[in-house]
Parts: sequence; C-alpha cells; structure tokens
Amino acid sequence: MTKIDPIVKAEHTTIAEQIRHHDRLYYQQDAPEIDDSAYDRLRQRLIEIEARFPALADAASPSQNIGAAPAAGFNKIRHGVPMLSLGNCFTDQDVTDFLTKIQRFLSIDNDVALMAELKIDGLSCSLCYENNLLVQAATRGDGQEGEDVTANIRTIADIPAQLNGSAPAMVEIRGEIFMNRDDFIALNQNRAEKNENLFANPRNAAAGSLRQLDPTITASRPLKFFAYGWGAMDGDDPYGPTQQTARQKLKDWGFILNEPARLCQTGADLMAFYQEINHLRAALEFDIDGVVYKVNDRGLQDRLGFVSRAPRWAIAHKFAAEQAETFLEDIIIQVGRTGALTPVAILTPINVGGVMVSRATLHNQDEIARKDIHIGDRVIVQRAGDVIPQIVSATRTEQSRPFAFPTHCPECDSIALREADEAVTRCTGGLICPAQAVERLKHFVSRNAFDIEGLGEKIIVEFWNDHLVCAPADFFTLEQRDHGQLAKRPGWGAQSARNLFDAIEKRRTISLDRFLYALGIRQIGQTTAKILARNYGQLEIMRHALANATPDSESWSDLTAIEGIGATIATDLVGFFAEKQNQIVLENLLKHIKVNDFNEVVDHSSPVAGKTIVFTGTMEKMSRIEAKARAEAMGAKVAGSVSAKTDYVVAGLEAGSKLKKARDLGVTILDEDQWIDLIRA
Repeated sequence: MTKIDPIVKAEHTTIAEQIRHHDRLYYQQDAPEIDDSAYDRLRQRLIEIEARFPALADAASPSQNIGAAPAAGFNKIRHGVPMLSLGNCFTDQDVTDFLTKIQRFLSIDNDVALMAELKIDGLSCSLCYENNLLVQAATRGDGQEGEDVTANIRTIADIPAQLNGSAPAMVEIRGEIFMNRDDFIALNQNRAEKNENLFANPRNAAAGSLRQLDPTITASRPLKFFAYGWGAMDGDDPYGPTQQTARQKLKDWGFILNEPARLCQTGADLMAFYQEINHLRAALEFDIDGVVYKVNDRGLQDRLGFVSRAPRWAIAHKFAAEQAETFLEDIIIQVGRTGALTPVAILTPINVGGVMVSRATLHNQDEIARKDIHIGDRVIVQRAGDVIPQIVSATRTEQSRPFAFPTHCPECDSIALREADEAVTRCTGGLICPAQAVERLKHFVSRNAFDIEGLGEKIIVEFWNDHLVCAPADFFTLEQRDHGQLAKRPGWGAQSARNLFDAIEKRRTISLDRFLYALGIRQIGQTTAKILARNYGQLEIMRHALANATPDSESWSDLTAIEGIGATIATDLVGFFAEKQNQIVLENLLKHIKVNDFNEVVDHSSPVAGKTIVFTGTMEKMSRIEAKARAEAMGAKVAGSVSAKTDYVVAGLEAGSKLKKARDLGVTILDEDQWIDLIRA
C-alpha cells in the first residue's frame, strides 16, 4: 500500500472539514460564504489526494457525500433512486483523463460519443408523475432524502401539471430550478426598496424562493425549470437507447431542456463545444457554471455505473475560477473535531463574481509557508464553489507581519503538537477541549450520522455551554432530564421543545454503517463505514473482532484484507475501540439506542451474493474495475488479499502471489471466462 505523505494527509483532513462546513451553508441555508469556483478547487484537490491515496476516501471525506440534509420545516421524501452529484474537471487534460478512464473501464480503444449539455447553476429537483399527473416534488437534499416542495413546485409555469402523451404509470423527472439574471436583478431591486436582505446571486434567490413555507411567496417569484434526467420509473423504459433520445422524450412530454446541447464524437468535439459555450456564457439569460458531458449510449451508462457519490459516465467541466484582490487583515485558528488546528484568513470583504468573500482557507502551517503569506498582505483570492475560498498569492505591504502558528490550543490552552508524519498541528486536550467535544457532537447528529432535526450548530453550542449535552448519550436522555425547562429557554417554546424531543425519539434506531460514521473515528467516513458494516454485519461481532485484533492476529489479517482497509485505517479503528473512555461512551450510548444489523439490498439469487472475491492479474474481456463493480453490485464482498475465508479468486493474465496463495489454501480459482459464466448464470 502506498505510504501516505503526512503533509498531504493533513491537508486532506483540513479540506474535508472545510467542505462539510460550507456544504451546510450552501445546501441548507442558501447562504454560502464563497462562490462555486473556490469550492470546486477544494473538491478537486480532495479528489487528487484520494486518487493517489485511496485510503483517505473515508467517512470524513466529502467525496463520499452529496449536498446536505434536508432543512427543518419541510417533510422529507426519500428518493426511489438516489440523486447523485457529478464529478468535476477543470482542464483539457482532466477531460482527456475522464475519457481514458471510460475506455479503460470498458476495455475499449475507440472513442465514445457523449452528449454535452449546459450545467445550470440552480437547485436540483425531482418531480414524480403518476398516470401522467404531477403528484410529488422534492429537492435533492443529501441525495437520499430531500424536502417535500410539492405545493411550491406547482406554482412554476415551466413544470407541466400533466405530461403530454403516454408515460409509465410512475415516472420521476429530474432537473434544475433556476432564475434568469434579469428577473434576479428585478427581485433584488424590489427587496432593496423594501429594505429587505438582498440575495447574493440567482442560484441563492432560486433556492430561497423554492424553500418558502408559504407557496404564495414562491408563486410571486419568477422561477424556471430545465429537465435534464430521470430517476425511478414503474413500467417500460420510455427513453430510448441514448441520452439524445431520452432528451427528446423529455421535450415531447412538455419540458424545457438545458440548451444548446450537442452530440460529440471525440474529445476535440467536447473541447470545441466547451469553448463556444464559454464565449456565449455572458449572452445567456441564465447563469451556468460549466458544461456536463454524458456518455450517449445508455447501455454503456449502465455498464459504467456509479462510484461513491457520482456516475462514472458523466462529469461536469467547470469554468475557470474568478479572482479578486483584497487585504488579509488577520489569521485565526479553528479547532476541528479531531483536534486539527486550521488557519483561516480574515479578509477585507471583497465581491468575487457576485458573492461577498470575507474568509479564505489557509489549510495548514505548511501552506502559509509555501505561499509566503503574512498578515497585512495584499492577496489574490479565488472562489471555487460554496466553501471557504482560497488565497492564490500574496504581496507584501508596509503593514505586513509574519504569523506565528500557535503552540497551544486557542480553545483549551493544551499543548498543540505536530506529529512527525503529519502536516496538521493538533490539540492534545482531547476530552477536555470544548472545541473538539462540540465538533464531535455536531458530527454525531449530522445528516449522514444520526440525522436529528433541530440540532443545528448554534443549539449544540448552547447545550454544551449549559451542560445539557456533554456526550452522545445525553441527546437521548435530554427529555427525561428536562422537566419543562427547555420550553422556557430564550427562543424556545412548548412546541419547539416537543418537536426536538420527537425528532430525537425517531432516531433511537440506526443502521450499523451510519452508527460507525456517527462515532467520528478518524479515517472512517461513509464509504469506509459501509464497507466495515457490510463485512462484519453486526456491531457486537465487529467489536469482538477488533478487541482481539493485534498485528499478528487472524482478526487483524481479516480486517486489513478488506478492500479499502489498510494498516493505517485499521490502526485508528482498533485504537478507537480499545480506548477506555470511548468504551464508556459507547456503553452509555447503547443503553438508549438500537443499532440494526447491516442489511444491504442484495439480490440473494445472485450466485456471488455474500461471497468473498479477490481479483488478480489482467483481465481482457472486462476491466478489473468493472469486474469489482459488478461483483459488489451483485452482493459480493471484494477483498484485497487472499485468506482461508476467500470464496473465489478470479485470476487474469500474469496473476502473481495472490494466485499462488489461493492454490496453497485450496481456494476456488476462476479464470475470466469462468467468472463471466458465473455472474451470468
């Protein structure tokens, strides 16, 4: 396994924490601190790091997440098919790499035709039609659950209440809610005349208008809708064999499409379309932030499938970041849940592409030194999305002075140390550090963990300061300890207190993978948590295995043999469950909740369901990437090393030590043809 550069690992942790924070601002509050360009750069850097060090793509990684949890105030709707996000690319080389990965996955050498479509800068929405009639609408939310905005959607003229022509008994249409620039300007002028807060940009105006509890307010706003895709359906597939035919079907049903679009046969065609649209961008009536490329052949789309939060068959080619110059007034230190000390630049507020920016990420101590940044410098700031922007370069002024990175935690005054193999400086205060404790509690109730509505950051800080919640179990004993006091707190009332208690009560049962993620174990993100849950199945089985996992034990070998689990992740995982204080916290928590066994929806008729498979060597008829994806989709567990618990070793050309070990252990060995016959049985 590739050794992780400690500087890169620290940078990854810092970026991940920043992205999670700003995702909440963007998706839940429609109030980003920065623009799209900076956000995309942060995500791009995250992807670059994880491509080199896959072990870092863990539960803490936003690369595994989509958006943010639905906001309070709306009922939730669970999507029949997850609403995934798209991967991003920024350069011609990125596009070439994307095309190469498609060819490699499909084991082909020829060009693959792609549809190029405009990427609208709006709010994703899903529309459900039954017997041609609109019956339900939901926002993307976190990709699994969104907000029920049906009443508001019915006020948008672009969205047909009834589909033209025939459609499946139930069909789900997906698209983007947006606002034209002229309408946005007029809306803000009207708000200014009334001394109301102005929207930062058309995207925020559209999102804020759709998320009105009073549909008459939504009806008064000039919202529009472009259709670009589909989700679940009940009946025969009506879309035809290609993305192009599917777009025509959406148009036939009465939807407006994101046009212009073009079918491109080569990478050069894609680049030409991208440049044309970039030049045309200012003349469009609406905001776009890039172009989306989608494999045209829907059969190939099915083969390519999905990875983490995005399809393999589509990508967004984003426009260049916007920049502006301002002054760096100060550098402050924020402390994350893992104790990481993250420097943040405080800027003289500057408008960068329509968004006021007052903060920028500095990542870590090495980043400050590498860019030679001083307090008081004149700096170039670049936006890259809806997270903290980044500083591109710095120029000295007469007021410039160097920044001394702290040697003690600004929150608890504990010693702050930088380990030899890391770039991040961490507070050693652990359990006594309020910043770490509060951040861990925020993570515990976050959307992909326990997902408790009504427990925002501000409330958790208040509860912590007043000693109402000091550990995870305290959330679940809050009502019995309350005695009517919560309703008397400023800003609260009997109904809001009741709503919170009910929301907590609904979360006393949780799936194993979400529970593992909620614990906030270093390097255990959503993807890694699901991998662990899939392999162990039950919490107690996992705890028992980890309790006996020493580097020379069978339990350790089983753990590190899991695909995606290396020695560093195993060390953090075993260490967490071995720590006495964590054991106490865990036992107290388990008195009040139930952790369900992992129950992934699997086709149990599949011949490889529940089997452990190892792939080795070079495959000719399908790539190893596709073979692994196919195996996991059919309910198999894919391992990275061979053990006595391995059911099959699929050996391609030039298979090496894994094949030898399989023979020594008597594991069933399949060649590529036998593997294909097995999964097609």
